[in-house]
Formats: sequence, structure tokens, C-alpha cells
Amino acid sequence: MSQSERSLHPQFPLRRFIREITDGPFGSSLTSSHYSDDGARVIRLGNIGPARFKDGDAAFISMDYFNDLRRHEVKPEDLLIAGLGDENHSVGRACVAPSNLGPSIVKADCFRVRLDQGRLLHRYAAWALSSPVVSGQVLTLTRGSTRARINLEVARDVQLPVPPLEEQSRIVDFLDAETARIDRLVHAREAQISLLGQRLAQLVDGVVAGEREVIDSIGTRADSDNWDHGKISRFCEVIPGYAFPSSAFVTDGSGIRLLRGTNVGVGNLVWEDVVSWDATTHPVPERFHLRTGDLVLGMDRPWISSGMRIALIDESEVPAFLLQRVACLRSKSPNISMHFIHWVLRSTQFRLGVESEMTGVSVPHLSGEQIGSFTFSLPTFDEQTRLAASLEHHDSSTRRLKAAMNKQVSLLTERRQALITAAVTGQFDVTTASGRNVTDGVTA
Repeated sequence: MSQSERSLHPQFPLRRFIREITDGPFGSSLTSSHYSDDGARVIRLGNIGPARFKDGDAAFISMDYFNDLRRHEVKPEDLLIAGLGDENHSVGRACVAPSNLGPSIVKADCFRVRLDQGRLLHRYAAWALSSPVVSGQVLTLTRGSTRARINLEVARDVQLPVPPLEEQSRIVDFLDAETARIDRLVHAREAQISLLGQRLAQLVDGVVAGEREVIDSIGTRADSDNWDHGKISRFCEVIPGYAFPSSAFVTDGSGIRLLRGTNVGVGNLVWEDVVSWDATTHPVPERFHLRTGDLVLGMDRPWISSGMRIALIDESEVPAFLLQRVACLRSKSPNISMHFIHWVLRSTQFRLGVESEMTGVSVPHLSGEQIGSFTFSLPTFDEQTRLAASLEHHDSSTRRLKAAMNKQVSLLTERRQALITAAVTGQFDVTTASGRNVTDGVTA
């Protein structure tokens, strides 16, 4: 614990306050085959948030089987602790079972705890266990190579800052109110970020469809009645990458870079993980030499949460060779703007046109034939240039606004964590802190 996080309250192991503690049934005692459409609730790791019960992702077992597993029962207001964590969910986080909870049990890696609430409130313990200062301590006690895990004995030994009972109650009320306010602000910013993305998508789709109202709204003009019409393969050469044998990859910094799927990001290339090719010893056919102005996209999992994995090649990216599982689109005519084609491929129309025919189960794959067979309308070259420039302007503005809002979300999240730590460690008096704007300087 750092000096800034040092608790002004006395610390005690959780075991000093435990009246009952149990974990969920392991192994074959409770599997998905036992689940039913209704009955008794099974509380799983996904239901245990940091000081918040997450009511989604509900699972049930029959009441008959619930009676067989009664020693794992959860009652309203019980303390729930997560015995397993990952990079996004801290091990040891805790919440209180909701007051309207019906018959329930905990699943494996979930602990149900009943404390002596005359000395340690469940609601306060949930905040303390979920605080960064206690989470950091728990992490040092974990086992497991891939996911951090604790057992009941470790849970008993977790040290908590324990103020007087009345102070615990004040801290809980303060954190409930202030974190809810921060969470509302975060939700509002995230909703705005989503709307910005939706608005840009609407503009792209409208331009690609030749909708005059949309085209006018982005400050340009085009006569979509006279647009050409055809498949991508008519206007562009679609080149799936070459199957370079990995045994001949060069990793010492010499040779010419190979553009792999891992290097294709959303709107840019990422050269953090680079392999190269010795073209002097092993010549490469000319069509796989990337050129300035080429458009490349990842063929495996082309769409990820942040967008489509697609980028234009600029002068700084060449020389480079095109490796398999990356497709290159190359203009067949000087009257084709690859900047405009870039927006065609980013459109919802393209995604809907090819997604149903994509192969691969765990890793969706887009083929060169699917790309080339997509049909769209092509404006004149001057219109392509103007429309692409307008969309790039709106895209740039959208990215700047999103970056600013994401920064606010990050600052709010940091402020929330600092607030929880300060409250449970007694770094400030929550009585005098109540009513102050804890988000000053973040949302301005």
C-alpha cells in the first residue's frame, strides 16, 4: 500500500468478522446440464460486480436440485465475493445480494459470506473489497497462471480497513451516491460516443447510396442519377496476399517488410510486430509489391469492435510485400479514387452484402471473390474525390470528438477509483465531502 493509499482506519483480516462462508459446488455437481428455464437462481461470476450486483445473464436450476445444494444457498443481503478474476474483472471484488433475490445458490469460484454486521457491514465490506487498495492486496495472494484465483482460506485472510460502524454506514451512503453520479456521467459520454459513430455511419451509407440529402448535408454536390454501376472487380484488381513460407521469414531487421493481418488496424497500419523477406534471395512477383495508394484489408476477422480493419498505403508504408490473409485493392483506372473505394468498403451496404457468405466459425474469413463481387454505384472521378474528402473531414472531426470524450471517461473512471480508495481508507471525511462536486475539471 502506497503512502497516498495508507489507511487511517485500523485493519483486520476478514476472518475476524465471518459467521459463515461457503463457495459454490465444483465439478460435476453443477454443470450447464443442470440448468433449467426457471427455478432457483445460480449466481455466477458475471453477476458479481464491484460493489454492484449485475442482474443480467440469469441461470437457474430446478427447485428439487436446489434443495440438494442448500449448503450453497444465498439469501438477500448476503455478501458475495468473486474468487476468480481476469484482466477486466478484479479477483476478490464483492457485492451484496439484492433484497428481492429469490431462492439462489452460488456457483464455483463465487463465495457467499455472512458477517457479524454489528461490527462490519456487508455493504461496506463490498466497497472495501472492491476498492483498488484492497484489490491490489488480494492480487498478491492469488494463484493461477492465466486467471487470478483465490480460495476460501485466502479470502478469510484479506485485510480490510475497518472504521467504526457509524462511519461505515456514512461511507456506504456517500459512495453509493457519488459513484452513481459518476456512472451516469460515464454512461452519458459513452452514449454520445456511440451516437457519433452512428452518425458517421449514416453519412457513409448515404453517400455510397447516392442519397442527395446526405450528400448536400456534408457540403458537396453530386448527381447520383448519372453514376456508373458495377462490381468492385470491374473497377479494382482484388489481390489476396501471397503464401510466403514462414520458414524463410527474416526477423533481424533486414529485408522488406511483409504486411500481415496483424499489421492491419482500423484506418491505419501497425508495424509493431514485423517480419521481413529477403527479396534478393527469394524474388517476389510484382503484383504482391504494395504501392502507394493501394487499399488493404484484413481478410480474417475484418470487423472488430472498433471498426473495419482497412487502410490506405501511403509513401511511408512502402516498400512492403502482401502476405496471405490480407487483400489488396488496386485501381484499374486513373479515374478510380481508392479513397472513395475505401468508404464503399466501410459502408453498411458492403458489410451486409458479404457477411452472410463469410466462411470460418471462430475466425470469420472474407475471400477475394466476395470482395470483388460486391456491386455498387461509382460517381465521376471529380465527385469521388469531393465525396471522399468530405467523408474524411467528418471522420477526422468524429475521431477528435471521440478522443476527447474517451479521455473524459478515462478521467471519470480514475476519479471514481480514487474516490473509493480515499473513502474506505479514511483519507477524507465523507461527511464534509458530501455535496462537493467530485467531478470538477473532468466534464467541463
